[in-house]
Amino acid sequence: MKQDVDPGPAGINPSSRRNAVMALVATGFLAGCASQPPERGAARRSRTQPPPADRYALTPSHPDRFTASSAGSGRGISVRREAVVANAMLLINTPYKWGGNTPEGGFDCSGLVHYVFGRVMGSGHTLPRTTAAWADATTPIKDAQMEPGDLVFFNTSGRRFSHMGILIGDRAFVHAPSSGGRVHTTSLSNPYFSRRYLGARRVFSA
Repeated sequence: MKQDVDPGPAGINPSSRRNAVMALVATGFLAGCASQPPERGAARRSRTQPPPADRYALTPSHPDRFTASSAGSGRGISVRREAVVANAMLLINTPYKWGGNTPEGGFDCSGLVHYVFGRVMGSGHTLPRTTAAWADATTPIKDAQMEPGDLVFFNTSGRRFSHMGILIGDRAFVHAPSSGGRVHTTSLSNPYFSRRYLGARRVFSA
C-alpha cells in the first residue's frame, strides 16, 4: 500500500527559511540521519506496532518519554528547537526515497525526522524509526500548544500514524511526501492534510 501521498508542495515565507538557517549557524548544529529498508507483507504490517520502549533513551521521571530536556535560549523557542527547524529547512528539495536515510540518498517521512533529531539530540539517544514508534514515544499536545520543533501526524494510508512532519511555525511543517518527490513545506491548512491530521506531539519538554 502506498504511503505518504501528497498533492504537492505549499510555499513558505522566505524570511522564515532565512531565519531558520541563521539559527543553525548561530547554534552550530549540523544535520544527520538513520533509516531502514522497505518492508513487505507481514513485516510491513508490523510497523503499526511500536517497538519496546527500552529501545529508546528515556527519562527516569517519565519512563515512556524521551530524554529531551532542552537548553533554553532565554528568549523565544529553545536552542534545540531552533536547531531542529534549521536542520529541517536545510533539507528542503532532498529527493524522497522509501527507507531513505541520507541527504544524498533521499528520505522517507520518518527517516527525515530521525535524521534531524538524531543530529540535534546527539549520539547518546537511540531514536524511533517509524511514525508509529515516534507517536508512541512522544507527548500529545493541543494545537494551541504547538511550537516549532514539535511533530505532526497524519493518516494518509487508512491506518493511524502513517505520515509525519516537523512543525516549523505558522502551522507549516517540513516533510518527505512520496508524490511530491522531494522534501518540502506544507501548511496544516492544506485541504488534503487537514482532513487526515491526527494531532501534534512533543519531543522536547520546553
